[in-house]
Amino acid sequence: MNALSSDERLPLYQRLRDELARQIANNRWRPGEAIPTEAVLAGEYQLSIGTVRKAIDKLVEEGILERHQGRGTFIRRPQFQSSLFRFFRFQTLAGERQVPESRILNIDSLPAPSAVSQALGLPPEAEVIRLVRLRLLEGAPVLAEEIWLPKGPFQALLSADLDQQGPLLYPIYEALCGQVVACAEETLTAEAVGEVHARLLQIEANSPVVVIERLARDYAGQPLEWRRSRGQASHFRYSVEIR
Repeated sequence: MNALSSDERLPLYQRLRDELARQIANNRWRPGEAIPTEAVLAGEYQLSIGTVRKAIDKLVEEGILERHQGRGTFIRRPQFQSSLFRFFRFQTLAGERQVPESRILNIDSLPAPSAVSQALGLPPEAEVIRLVRLRLLEGAPVLAEEIWLPKGPFQALLSADLDQQGPLLYPIYEALCGQVVACAEETLTAEAVGEVHARLLQIEANSPVVVIERLARDYAGQPLEWRRSRGQASHFRYSVEIR
């Protein structure tokens, strides 16, 4: 029998929810893989079916799990590339929507600046990995990104040829480091671009750019990545569905 948290202030379903999220974060089950049935989990944790169902309902509501009628309950694999298209219009000259090419300009490790350690929940000046990346569409730069990661879990990136891995980083995190991003929070602002990022984007200094800050977390809610992306205002669009 597996044990739950001993914090009796929390209801049993919440303690089971937290334990399942912890096991998902520790890769007991991988994205796209089915979890055990409610009956199996009830036996494993010596809980009622109703308690197990309520814990699973919570994880489904949070977007960590998804149910498929007649097949079971699976670890949901988020699709983060769609957020780029929510904020920026990335189309070829032929009008086709396209994921921009990824070009890693630099990767190194260094003590975390205070804003980075605070965002990632790390001690002051903890070692982190910094990625500087350019996103290009038909050879023209459209996004300049600074990406910060805790060094320990992502050490393997320092010796990898990331430009040969494809334009999306989250599958690389999973394949090389065993780290799965489950959710992310984004904040949108605007600024006059500084000289460094103006050169990267091949625009005039002080031109308007849109800045997206993203904090990505694992299935247990722990911060995995903090990034700041700057894109030309001419590519900016805002799209949201209201019901």
